Amino acid sequence: MPRLIPTLLSGVLFTLLPHAKAQETSLLNAEQSNSRFLTQATFGPKVGEIKDVFQLGFSGWFLEQTLKPASYQTPIVEGYSELEVHTSGMAFWKNAVAADDQLRQRMAFALSQIFVISDFSENELFDYPTAVSTYQDLLIKHAFGNYRDLLEAVTYSPAMGFYLTYMGNEKGDKRTGRVPDENYAREILQLFSIGLVRLNMDASPVLDAQGQAMETYTNRDVTGLAKVFTGLNLSEAHLKEEDEDFRDDGFNDDFRENEAFEFDDEDFEDDFGDDFNSEDAFFAENEEEEDDFDETAYTVPMQVFEDSHSELEKAFLGLTIPANTKAKESISMALDKIFMHPNVPPFISRQLIQRFVTSNPSPQYIERVAYSFASGYFELPNGETVGTYKRGDLKATLAAILFDEEARNDQADTSFGKVREPILRFTVWARAFEVEEVTPMYIFDLWDTSRSTALGQHPYRSPSVFNFYQPDHMAYGTKTGVANLAMPELQLVNSTTIPSYINFMSFFINREMRSREYVEEFAEFAKEDELDLDIKQVKHSFYSPYKRESQLAHNPDALIAHLDTLLTYGRLSPQTKGRIAKAINLVPKRDKQRRVEIAILMVMTAPEFLVQS
Repeated sequence: MPRLIPTLLSGVLFTLLPHAKAQETSLLNAEQSNSRFLTQATFGPKVGEIKDVFQLGFSGWFLEQTLKPASYQTPIVEGYSELEVHTSGMAFWKNAVAADDQLRQRMAFALSQIFVISDFSENELFDYPTAVSTYQDLLIKHAFGNYRDLLEAVTYSPAMGFYLTYMGNEKGDKRTGRVPDENYAREILQLFSIGLVRLNMDASPVLDAQGQAMETYTNRDVTGLAKVFTGLNLSEAHLKEEDEDFRDDGFNDDFRENEAFEFDDEDFEDDFGDDFNSEDAFFAENEEEEDDFDETAYTVPMQVFEDSHSELEKAFLGLTIPANTKAKESISMALDKIFMHPNVPPFISRQLIQRFVTSNPSPQYIERVAYSFASGYFELPNGETVGTYKRGDLKATLAAILFDEEARNDQADTSFGKVREPILRFTVWARAFEVEEVTPMYIFDLWDTSRSTALGQHPYRSPSVFNFYQPDHMAYGTKTGVANLAMPELQLVNSTTIPSYINFMSFFINREMRSREYVEEFAEFAKEDELDLDIKQVKHSFYSPYKRESQLAHNPDALIAHLDTLLTYGRLSPQTKGRIAKAINLVPKRDKQRRVEIAILMVMTAPEFLVQS
């Protein structure tokens, strides 16, 4: 059967061929197969890492990655403190491109698109970059941990508390008509755990006697659960005494009794950084500059104020929490109930598969991964077992995703694969060509890539809690829409973002950061804003000398073969290769750099690159 060339506009995806069993080797040559595996598991393959996988095997590489120390973002943000804003995004770029723990970073990024916070529209999180970085560090820490622990860390996170408006959430008051804020209660159910309809383990809907999907919860459940998330607010020890805004949000002026929830250092210092200490957090005076004082409150867990916590009975999802149950216990009981809901394994598993491998996993693929989530273990192809044998083990879940027979089948059918989201397209370039310096503060375009005239996507800057795209999005009017295939990332593809992506990548591929115009523009900006930045570093920031590629520039076929392995793991069609070779040959052989630039740009705008098969 002839191969179908995938395109963004038509929605055609991949070749219709039978599935194969899970395997360490594949139908592609070794380098191409390794490149494909790394494309799924990291922010992009490097030549050296492709060789590492050849030596270690897929299983060995996976196990080695799980043992690497975590690379956190808050220390990076603190190093960018002079810039004040946009630094949480800069920390993301640095870790995504340069961090050694690629598998953990990739998992954290996937989790950030389920447990969404955002500094979109320059909200308060935009003003406090360490709030975002601390939150992302929670995801990094728990990336190989347990979903239940992650759910609790997220619940106490000030960034999530602000974003979903339950920070300062007060108990109801019949006299004034005040009721608890329901935002987090609704989203923790709809987006973070169980979804809207009851699911079988393969994520197919459970149907009633009339053949209709059955809802997982009602508004009454949301109302009952909302009472649980009352009384949480920023740690009082980190607030300015004169800061009335925060107190109006839920701190009682007469709250002085020892009724606050006492955090356990052992549990929470790991979640919020090694420097966190409960005595320091609650009682020590902060001696830093006044402007930094409030931001520290976003780097420690929210504090519980029992005076603001609802003492009423709380009923939801078949659970009744007795009246007068303390806040910590109420939250723990609620999260336990949500965690044990039968929807959680298939609901979370399907979304994680979408982030790593394919937008339309088969029911069997979802069920196999959901089983690993529920059982807490997975056996790797080399016979070693991953996981703690406890429900919600995310390391076992991730292994099940990457090593499933469908993920490792190099000849997938027409419904398999995903459109590469813009962030991953860029990181693949930066890693593949091993840029000299990963210093995003020197590149204007990386400060905010959310504009439709840039990438149309920026880390931690989705327009809503529903992420950049919804997992069930169908692009109606395309062939995938006609086939009822979900194409989440196509929500980011339109007549503006397509040419904008080409222009954005051209800046980096053509190394325009070295142009006199750009250097002078950045120098003027730094001078006006009185930024103490070394302008000499601009020319090295995200600059690639293309050493390997330049050595192949005289031979178009060899250059294209190299790029095909590195960027598209052997997927370039003969027609695409022919067009690229023709363009290369239009450039004189002496102009090696220009030949390379044209070849890279053409591969990275080819359908075979834009769709991860």
